[in-house]
Amino acid sequence: MSPKTLLFAPAAFNLAETTRMIEIAKGVRQHPDASRVFAIQFMSDGGEFEHLIEEEGFALKKMEPRLTPEKIEFLYKVDKGEKFGSGFTKEETIVRVENEKAYLQELQPTAVLTGSYVTIPLTCQILDIPLVWTMQSTWLEGFFTHGAGMTDNIKFKPAKKIADWAVFAFINVWMRIGILNVLNKAAKQYGVKGFPSIFDYWRGDINMVAEPAEFTDAVLPPNHYFIGPLIARQDFPIPEAVQELPHDKPLIYFAMGSSGTPQIVAKIVASFAGKPYRVIAPVKSHLDKVPDVTIPENVLVTDWLPAHKVNKLVDLSLIHGGVGTIMTAAYAGKPVVGIGMQPEQDANIAALVRKGFAIRVPKSKDPSQKVQVAIERLLNDDEAKQRAAEFALLMEKWDGPKMAADLLYEKLGRYDE
Repeated sequence: MSPKTLLFAPAAFNLAETTRMIEIAKGVRQHPDASRVFAIQFMSDGGEFEHLIEEEGFALKKMEPRLTPEKIEFLYKVDKGEKFGSGFTKEETIVRVENEKAYLQELQPTAVLTGSYVTIPLTCQILDIPLVWTMQSTWLEGFFTHGAGMTDNIKFKPAKKIADWAVFAFINVWMRIGILNVLNKAAKQYGVKGFPSIFDYWRGDINMVAEPAEFTDAVLPPNHYFIGPLIARQDFPIPEAVQELPHDKPLIYFAMGSSGTPQIVAKIVASFAGKPYRVIAPVKSHLDKVPDVTIPENVLVTDWLPAHKVNKLVDLSLIHGGVGTIMTAAYAGKPVVGIGMQPEQDANIAALVRKGFAIRVPKSKDPSQKVQVAIERLLNDDEAKQRAAEFALLMEKWDGPKMAADLLYEKLGRYDE
């Protein structure tokens, strides 16, 4: 019999999202049973990380219309709450869905896997194709109804209840304006059910929660399964300058993923000047967007690095809180300072704060002073270092790519008799 096709649909302008999809696909390819049953196909509508998919040997369908750099920048600003409005117009959404429909009808995939490809959940609903979300527990409704980690410091229960409600209401309004309103208008045109809330949108036929169960200790709803972390393991070369950097002072790893705000990144870099530590900072893509940036002598700015290797070389990670950077930092067993660029990232950082080895710094136009206070505190906190090391040992027990492949084979891999 012909193999069943698993169609992976990452947002290839997001590094963490792209590498998570690649790690699952690699897990399927290496799985003794799943590799016999499934064929792997990727689709993408643009982004600077498409090449990673092809470099791993996976077939890639480049969809039209392509996302322009300007559109990608706008989508990031909507995602971070820096702009309010819809990521796509109704007309743009219809064009995307029509092209996706045509491709999926030709391909006839057994299921589509995604983590943030905006229109594919609607297309799957229209065509009645199973959808597999790769997500985390900080996307669950129960987590947001309790403040998403952003109200943990409020001890007066009535005040916390009000703050929890405010966080929950904001998330729903923000997501409705940014994503759901336009999707629901398109759904009505296609005669299918829309998405009453963002939590309905984030609910597939199968939901792979890409973290260890101990990350937030969440109780999962039906059809949600912990698979462990999906650590990016692409073989980016480590520059000689990083390898040769002396460890005569504490080393800080400063990474803001692909969703960091350039102006904030630049101010934090400037605040490292004269500090008693060295910084490895793969933030070149952000600083390139800010004119007249002065790099302090103790800061080494680079392009993308293999984070799973570099994190183990340092004493502390300063990150934006995307699930990829959070999991990689925790896997390395080092304390974390986090500055979330949007609520989901704040929630991820809060999960490590609860574990006792992270500090969350609120996003602002210039959080650098609070960042420096947090760095100094954690570099001198032996208990935080111990807790980070203990949590890393726990994470090593989870093999995300294999567990994802096990789940896909169990749920989708049986041939009909």
